[in-house]
Amino acid sequence: MIERADVMVGPRGRRLCLEIAAALARASGAPEGDEYLRAALVAAYHLDPGAGTARVILRASADEPDEPDPSPRPADVARLLSATPLDGLDADVLLVGLRAAVDNARYWQEPDGEDVLAATPQVRAALARVAATVASSGRAAWWVSPVERTAQASVVFDDPASPVQPSDETASVILSRWRDRTLEEEARAQRERPADPGAAWSGTWWSTPPRELTRTTRRLGAHGPVGLWLVEDAYGWDRASVRAVDVPAEARVYEVDGAEAWSGLCRRFPLEVTASRRHDWFRTTGAADRWVIPDWVRVADEFDAVHVTVTGYLTTAGRPVPVGEDTSSVLAGWSPDETYWLADPPPAAEPHERWRRVDDDTWHDEGMHDRGGGLRAGAG
Repeated sequence: MIERADVMVGPRGRRLCLEIAAALARASGAPEGDEYLRAALVAAYHLDPGAGTARVILRASADEPDEPDPSPRPADVARLLSATPLDGLDADVLLVGLRAAVDNARYWQEPDGEDVLAATPQVRAALARVAATVASSGRAAWWVSPVERTAQASVVFDDPASPVQPSDETASVILSRWRDRTLEEEARAQRERPADPGAAWSGTWWSTPPRELTRTTRRLGAHGPVGLWLVEDAYGWDRASVRAVDVPAEARVYEVDGAEAWSGLCRRFPLEVTASRRHDWFRTTGAADRWVIPDWVRVADEFDAVHVTVTGYLTTAGRPVPVGEDTSSVLAGWSPDETYWLADPPPAAEPHERWRRVDDDTWHDEGMHDRGGGLRAGAG
Protein backbone atom coordinates (compact mmCIF):
# COMPACT_ATOMS: atom_id res chain seq x y z
CA MET A 1 0.00 0.00 0.00
CA ILE A 2 1.29 3.45 -0.88
CA GLU A 3 1.71 5.82 2.07
CA ARG A 4 1.07 9.55 2.13
CA ALA A 5 4.67 10.19 3.17
CA ASP A 6 5.87 8.26 0.11
CA VAL A 7 4.14 10.76 -2.14
CA MET A 8 5.48 13.85 -0.36
CA VAL A 9 9.12 13.06 0.39
CA GLY A 10 10.60 13.69 -3.07
CA PRO A 11 10.32 16.51 -5.63
CA ARG A 12 8.63 14.30 -8.23
CA GLY A 13 6.02 13.15 -5.72
CA ARG A 14 5.26 16.72 -4.67
CA ARG A 15 4.99 17.74 -8.32
CA LEU A 16 2.58 14.84 -8.84
CA CYS A 17 0.34 16.25 -6.10
CA LEU A 18 0.56 19.77 -7.52
CA GLU A 19 -0.45 18.52 -10.98
CA ILE A 20 -3.30 16.39 -9.63
CA ALA A 21 -4.61 19.38 -7.69
CA ALA A 22 -4.51 21.45 -10.89
CA ALA A 23 -6.30 18.76 -12.92
CA LEU A 24 -9.05 18.41 -10.31
CA ALA A 25 -9.39 22.18 -9.97
CA ARG A 26 -9.85 22.54 -13.73
CA ALA A 27 -12.36 19.72 -13.83
CA SER A 28 -14.39 21.08 -10.92
CA GLY A 29 -15.37 24.29 -12.70
CA ALA A 30 -15.66 25.87 -9.25
CA PRO A 31 -14.62 29.51 -8.68
CA GLU A 32 -12.30 28.32 -5.92
CA GLY A 33 -10.54 26.09 -8.41
CA ASP A 34 -10.06 28.89 -10.93
CA GLU A 35 -8.70 31.22 -8.27
CA TYR A 36 -6.26 28.57 -7.10
CA LEU A 37 -5.04 27.89 -10.65
CA ARG A 38 -4.35 31.58 -11.30
CA ALA A 39 -2.53 32.03 -8.01
CA ALA A 40 -0.40 28.90 -8.49
CA LEU A 41 0.57 29.95 -12.02
CA VAL A 42 1.74 33.41 -10.99
CA ALA A 43 3.45 32.26 -7.79
CA ALA A 44 5.35 29.56 -9.71
CA TYR A 45 6.38 32.11 -12.31
CA HIS A 46 7.96 34.36 -9.69
CA LEU A 47 9.79 31.41 -8.12
CA ASP A 48 11.13 30.14 -11.45
CA PRO A 49 14.86 30.75 -12.05
CA GLY A 50 14.00 31.71 -15.63
CA ALA A 51 11.30 34.26 -14.76
CA GLY A 52 11.35 37.15 -17.20
CA THR A 53 13.80 35.44 -19.57
CA ALA A 54 13.17 31.78 -20.36
CA ARG A 55 9.66 32.07 -18.91
CA VAL A 56 7.22 34.94 -19.31
CA ILE A 57 3.56 35.67 -18.55
CA LEU A 58 1.61 36.82 -21.60
CA ARG A 59 -1.14 39.40 -21.29
CA ALA A 60 -4.57 38.63 -22.70
CA SER A 61 -4.87 42.22 -23.99
CA ALA A 62 -2.80 45.38 -24.18
CA ASP A 63 -4.98 46.97 -21.49
CA GLU A 64 -4.05 44.39 -18.86
CA PRO A 65 -1.04 44.88 -16.59
CA ASP A 66 2.03 42.75 -17.31
CA GLU A 67 1.54 40.86 -14.05
CA PRO A 68 -1.27 40.55 -11.52
CA ASP A 69 -0.77 42.86 -8.57
CA PRO A 70 -0.17 41.99 -5.84
CA SER A 71 1.59 38.75 -6.71
CA PRO A 72 0.33 35.75 -4.73
CA ARG A 73 2.70 34.26 -2.19
CA PRO A 74 3.07 30.55 -1.35
CA ALA A 75 0.87 31.13 1.70
CA ASP A 76 -1.88 32.45 -0.58
CA VAL A 77 -1.56 29.44 -2.87
CA ALA A 78 -1.73 27.10 0.13
CA ARG A 79 -4.86 28.80 1.45
CA LEU A 80 -6.61 28.55 -1.93
CA LEU A 81 -5.47 24.96 -2.41
CA SER A 82 -6.99 24.01 0.93
CA ALA A 83 -10.36 25.25 -0.33
CA THR A 84 -10.13 23.53 -3.72
CA PRO A 85 -12.39 20.48 -4.22
CA LEU A 86 -10.54 17.20 -4.76
CA ASP A 87 -13.46 15.21 -6.12
CA GLY A 88 -13.11 13.06 -9.21
CA LEU A 89 -9.73 11.40 -8.73
CA ASP A 90 -9.63 8.47 -11.15
CA ALA A 91 -7.07 6.45 -13.10
CA ASP A 92 -6.94 9.05 -15.88
CA VAL A 93 -6.17 11.91 -13.49
CA LEU A 94 -3.51 9.84 -11.73
CA LEU A 95 -1.80 9.11 -15.04
CA VAL A 96 -2.07 12.77 -16.07
CA GLY A 97 -0.39 13.79 -12.82
CA LEU A 98 2.33 11.19 -13.19
CA ARG A 99 2.97 12.22 -16.76
CA ALA A 100 3.37 15.88 -15.84
CA ALA A 101 5.65 15.04 -12.91
CA VAL A 102 7.86 12.96 -15.20
CA ASP A 103 7.78 15.44 -18.11
CA ASN A 104 9.01 18.27 -15.90
CA ALA A 105 11.92 16.43 -14.30
CA ARG A 106 15.18 18.17 -15.17
CA TYR A 107 18.47 17.15 -13.59
CA TRP A 108 20.72 19.41 -15.64
CA GLN A 109 19.42 22.72 -14.27
CA GLU A 110 17.64 24.27 -11.33
CA PRO A 111 14.11 23.08 -10.47
CA ASP A 112 11.36 25.04 -12.20
CA GLY A 113 8.95 27.35 -10.42
CA GLU A 114 6.31 24.69 -9.81
CA ASP A 115 8.83 22.37 -8.16
CA VAL A 116 10.05 25.25 -5.99
CA LEU A 117 6.48 26.21 -5.10
CA ALA A 118 5.59 22.63 -4.13
CA ALA A 119 8.63 22.50 -1.84
CA THR A 120 7.74 25.64 0.15
CA PRO A 121 6.58 24.79 3.69
CA GLN A 122 3.12 26.33 3.22
CA VAL A 123 2.27 24.63 -0.07
CA ARG A 124 3.90 21.39 1.00
CA ALA A 125 1.59 21.29 4.03
CA ALA A 126 -1.46 21.96 1.85
CA LEU A 127 -0.43 19.26 -0.63
CA ALA A 128 -0.58 16.67 2.15
CA ARG A 129 -4.35 16.57 1.60
CA VAL A 130 -3.78 15.67 -2.06
CA ALA A 131 -1.20 13.04 -1.07
CA ALA A 132 -3.68 11.49 1.35
CA THR A 133 -6.30 11.33 -1.41
CA VAL A 134 -3.82 9.62 -3.74
CA ALA A 135 -2.66 7.18 -1.06
CA SER A 136 -6.22 6.14 -0.23
CA SER A 137 -7.08 5.53 -3.88
CA GLY A 138 -7.11 1.88 -4.84
CA ARG A 139 -6.21 2.94 -8.39
CA ALA A 140 -2.66 3.71 -7.22
CA ALA A 141 -2.15 0.29 -5.65
CA TRP A 142 0.02 -0.96 -8.53
CA TRP A 143 2.51 1.83 -7.88
CA VAL A 144 4.14 -0.21 -5.11
CA SER A 145 4.17 -3.52 -6.96
CA PRO A 146 7.35 -5.19 -8.25
CA VAL A 147 7.99 -5.92 -11.90
CA GLU A 148 4.92 -7.42 -13.57
CA ARG A 149 6.47 -10.59 -14.95
CA THR A 150 3.47 -11.66 -17.04
CA ALA A 151 2.87 -8.47 -19.05
CA GLN A 152 6.14 -6.72 -19.91
CA ALA A 153 6.55 -4.78 -23.13
CA SER A 154 9.35 -2.79 -24.72
CA VAL A 155 8.60 0.53 -26.40
CA VAL A 156 10.79 1.89 -29.18
CA PHE A 157 9.81 5.35 -30.41
CA ASP A 158 10.26 6.29 -34.05
CA ASP A 159 13.22 8.64 -33.95
CA PRO A 160 15.96 7.90 -36.49
CA ALA A 161 17.82 11.03 -35.37
CA SER A 162 18.15 9.76 -31.81
CA PRO A 163 21.74 9.05 -30.77
CA VAL A 164 20.49 6.05 -28.79
CA GLN A 165 18.81 3.24 -30.70
CA PRO A 166 18.14 -0.35 -29.62
CA SER A 167 21.11 -2.55 -30.36
CA ASP A 168 21.46 -6.11 -31.62
CA GLU A 169 24.60 -6.50 -29.52
CA THR A 170 24.52 -8.61 -26.39
CA ALA A 171 23.93 -6.92 -23.06
CA SER A 172 27.41 -7.86 -21.86
CA VAL A 173 29.04 -6.09 -24.82
CA ILE A 174 26.90 -2.97 -24.32
CA LEU A 175 27.65 -2.87 -20.60
CA SER A 176 31.39 -3.33 -21.07
CA ARG A 177 31.53 -0.47 -23.57
CA TRP A 178 29.42 1.72 -21.25
CA ARG A 179 31.82 1.17 -18.35
CA ASP A 180 34.88 2.00 -20.46
CA ARG A 181 33.27 5.22 -21.69
CA THR A 182 32.08 6.20 -18.21
CA LEU A 183 35.58 5.78 -16.78
CA GLU A 184 37.06 7.74 -19.68
CA GLU A 185 34.56 10.56 -19.22
CA GLU A 186 35.22 10.75 -15.49
CA ALA A 187 38.99 10.87 -16.01
CA ARG A 188 38.62 13.57 -18.66
CA ALA A 189 36.28 15.59 -16.43
CA GLN A 190 38.80 15.43 -13.59
CA ARG A 191 41.42 16.94 -15.88
CA GLU A 192 39.33 19.52 -17.71
CA ARG A 193 36.35 20.62 -15.62
CA PRO A 194 36.42 23.06 -12.70
CA ALA A 195 36.09 21.72 -9.16
CA ASP A 196 33.63 24.49 -8.28
CA PRO A 197 30.19 22.79 -8.37
CA GLY A 198 28.56 26.12 -9.19
CA ALA A 199 30.55 26.58 -12.39
CA ALA A 200 28.57 26.91 -15.61
CA TRP A 201 29.28 23.44 -16.93
CA SER A 202 27.05 20.58 -18.03
CA GLY A 203 27.55 17.04 -19.21
CA THR A 204 26.18 13.58 -18.51
CA TRP A 205 23.46 13.86 -15.86
CA TRP A 206 21.68 10.49 -15.90
CA SER A 207 22.33 7.46 -13.68
CA THR A 208 20.70 4.76 -15.79
CA PRO A 209 22.34 1.76 -17.39
CA PRO A 210 23.18 2.25 -21.08
CA ARG A 211 20.03 3.06 -23.00
CA GLU A 212 20.79 0.61 -25.79
CA LEU A 213 19.73 -2.16 -23.41
CA THR A 214 16.22 -3.60 -23.49
CA ARG A 215 13.84 -1.55 -21.36
CA THR A 216 10.34 -2.66 -20.44
CA THR A 217 7.27 -1.58 -18.49
CA ARG A 218 3.97 -3.23 -17.65
CA ARG A 219 0.82 -2.83 -19.72
CA LEU A 220 -2.15 -0.81 -18.51
CA GLY A 221 -4.87 -2.65 -20.37
CA ALA A 222 -6.15 -0.84 -23.45
CA HIS A 223 -3.93 2.14 -22.65
CA GLY A 224 -0.88 0.13 -23.65
CA PRO A 225 2.49 0.02 -21.90
CA VAL A 226 3.40 2.53 -19.22
CA GLY A 227 6.47 3.28 -21.33
CA LEU A 228 4.31 5.08 -23.90
CA TRP A 229 3.16 7.58 -21.31
CA LEU A 230 5.84 8.06 -18.69
CA VAL A 231 9.23 8.93 -20.17
CA GLU A 232 11.81 11.26 -18.67
CA ASP A 233 13.53 13.60 -21.12
CA ALA A 234 11.00 12.74 -23.85
CA TYR A 235 10.99 14.40 -27.27
CA GLY A 236 7.31 14.47 -28.17
CA TRP A 237 7.33 11.29 -30.24
CA ASP A 238 4.05 10.38 -31.92
CA ARG A 239 4.70 6.82 -33.13
CA ALA A 240 6.20 3.77 -31.50
CA SER A 241 6.71 0.04 -31.88
CA VAL A 242 5.67 -2.14 -28.95
CA ARG A 243 6.80 -5.72 -28.47
CA ALA A 244 5.94 -8.15 -25.70
CA VAL A 245 8.91 -9.45 -23.70
CA ASP A 246 8.88 -12.80 -21.92
CA VAL A 247 10.34 -12.62 -18.43
CA PRO A 248 11.98 -15.89 -17.40
CA ALA A 249 10.62 -17.24 -14.15
CA GLU A 250 14.14 -17.46 -12.75
CA ALA A 251 15.09 -13.86 -13.67
CA ARG A 252 16.83 -12.06 -10.80
CA VAL A 253 15.32 -8.57 -10.58
CA TYR A 254 16.56 -5.92 -8.17
CA GLU A 255 13.68 -3.75 -6.99
CA VAL A 256 14.25 -0.04 -6.40
CA ASP A 257 11.20 0.67 -4.26
CA GLY A 258 12.62 3.68 -2.45
CA ALA A 259 15.70 5.70 -1.62
CA GLU A 260 17.20 3.04 0.63
CA ALA A 261 17.09 0.45 -2.16
CA TRP A 262 18.87 2.85 -4.53
CA SER A 263 21.39 3.73 -1.84
CA GLY A 264 22.02 0.05 -1.19
CA LEU A 265 22.69 -0.62 -4.86
CA CYS A 266 25.15 2.27 -5.03
CA ARG A 267 26.82 1.25 -1.78
CA ARG A 268 27.24 -2.34 -2.93
CA PHE A 269 28.45 -1.57 -6.46
CA PRO A 270 29.84 2.00 -6.38
CA LEU A 271 31.29 3.77 -9.39
CA GLU A 272 32.50 7.31 -8.73
CA VAL A 273 31.27 9.99 -11.13
CA THR A 274 31.91 13.15 -9.09
CA ALA A 275 33.79 15.09 -11.75
CA SER A 276 31.35 14.26 -14.55
CA ARG A 277 28.13 14.84 -12.55
CA ARG A 278 28.99 17.48 -9.93
CA HIS A 279 27.83 20.56 -11.84
CA ASP A 280 24.49 19.23 -13.06
CA TRP A 281 23.61 17.50 -9.81
CA PHE A 282 24.59 20.52 -7.73
CA ARG A 283 22.22 22.68 -9.77
CA THR A 284 19.32 20.27 -9.41
CA THR A 285 19.83 19.24 -5.75
CA GLY A 286 21.95 21.98 -4.16
CA ALA A 287 24.30 19.31 -2.77
CA ALA A 288 28.06 19.31 -3.37
CA ASP A 289 28.90 15.76 -2.33
CA ARG A 290 31.07 13.03 -3.72
CA TRP A 291 28.81 11.36 -6.28
CA VAL A 292 28.47 7.69 -7.22
CA ILE A 293 26.21 5.59 -9.43
CA PRO A 294 25.88 1.81 -9.62
CA ASP A 295 28.55 0.05 -11.65
CA TRP A 296 26.16 -1.76 -13.95
CA VAL A 297 28.78 -4.27 -15.07
CA ARG A 298 29.15 -5.49 -11.50
CA VAL A 299 25.40 -5.32 -10.88
CA ALA A 300 24.91 -7.60 -13.90
CA ASP A 301 27.03 -10.27 -12.22
CA GLU A 302 24.29 -10.73 -9.62
CA PHE A 303 21.08 -9.44 -11.20
CA ASP A 304 19.44 -9.84 -14.58
CA ALA A 305 17.43 -6.62 -14.36
CA VAL A 306 16.72 -3.55 -12.24
CA HIS A 307 13.15 -2.29 -11.83
CA VAL A 308 12.09 1.08 -10.39
CA THR A 309 8.58 0.98 -8.97
CA VAL A 310 6.37 4.03 -9.34
CA THR A 311 6.68 4.65 -5.61
CA GLY A 312 10.43 4.17 -5.85
CA TYR A 313 10.52 6.83 -8.54
CA LEU A 314 8.34 9.31 -6.65
CA THR A 315 10.29 8.96 -3.41
CA THR A 316 13.79 8.90 -4.88
CA ALA A 317 14.15 10.68 -8.23
CA GLY A 318 15.81 14.08 -8.27
CA ARG A 319 17.02 14.32 -4.67
CA PRO A 320 20.42 13.55 -3.16
CA VAL A 321 20.33 10.01 -1.77
CA PRO A 322 22.93 9.40 0.97
CA VAL A 323 25.21 6.46 0.21
CA GLY A 324 28.01 6.97 2.73
CA GLU A 325 29.89 9.70 4.54
CA ASP A 326 29.93 12.75 2.23
CA THR A 327 28.80 10.47 -0.62
CA SER A 328 25.45 10.58 -2.40
CA SER A 329 23.73 9.58 -5.62
CA VAL A 330 20.79 10.77 -7.73
CA LEU A 331 18.19 8.62 -9.44
CA ALA A 332 18.10 10.51 -12.75
CA GLY A 333 16.88 9.58 -16.20
CA TRP A 334 14.77 6.66 -15.00
CA SER A 335 11.03 6.49 -15.65
CA PRO A 336 8.36 5.04 -13.34
CA ASP A 337 7.87 1.26 -13.58
CA GLU A 338 10.86 0.99 -15.90
CA THR A 339 12.97 -2.16 -15.97
CA TYR A 340 16.44 -2.20 -17.51
CA TRP A 341 17.56 -5.66 -18.58
CA LEU A 342 21.22 -6.32 -17.84
CA ALA A 343 20.88 -9.76 -19.40
CA ASP A 344 19.26 -10.60 -22.73
CA PRO A 345 15.56 -11.43 -22.18
CA PRO A 346 13.97 -13.61 -24.86
CA PRO A 347 11.38 -11.71 -26.93
CA ALA A 348 7.84 -13.05 -26.99
CA ALA A 349 6.55 -14.71 -30.13
CA GLU A 350 3.89 -12.08 -30.88
CA PRO A 351 4.67 -9.64 -33.71
CA HIS A 352 5.27 -6.07 -32.68
CA GLU A 353 2.42 -3.58 -32.42
CA ARG A 354 2.35 -0.10 -33.89
CA TRP A 355 1.05 2.70 -31.67
CA ARG A 356 0.21 6.26 -32.65
CA ARG A 357 -0.36 9.38 -30.58
CA VAL A 358 -3.36 11.48 -31.57
CA ASP A 359 -3.79 15.16 -30.66
CA ASP A 360 -0.54 14.98 -28.67
CA ASP A 361 -2.33 13.30 -25.78
CA THR A 362 -3.85 9.96 -26.76
CA TRP A 363 -2.09 6.74 -27.73
CA HIS A 364 -3.87 4.19 -29.94
CA ASP A 365 -2.91 0.74 -31.13
CA GLU A 366 -3.01 1.11 -34.91
CA GLY A 367 -3.90 -2.55 -35.28
CA MET A 368 -7.12 -2.27 -33.26
CA HIS A 369 -10.42 -1.68 -35.01
CA ASP A 370 -11.94 -0.05 -31.94
CA ARG A 371 -10.41 3.39 -31.57
CA GLY A 372 -12.35 4.25 -28.46
CA GLY A 373 -10.03 2.61 -25.95
CA GLY A 374 -7.29 5.22 -25.74
CA LEU A 375 -6.74 7.42 -22.75
CA ARG A 376 -6.97 11.16 -23.22
CA ALA A 377 -4.49 12.90 -20.98
CA GLY A 378 -6.14 15.83 -19.31
CA ALA A 379 -9.49 14.11 -18.86
CA GLY A 380 -10.97 15.03 -15.55
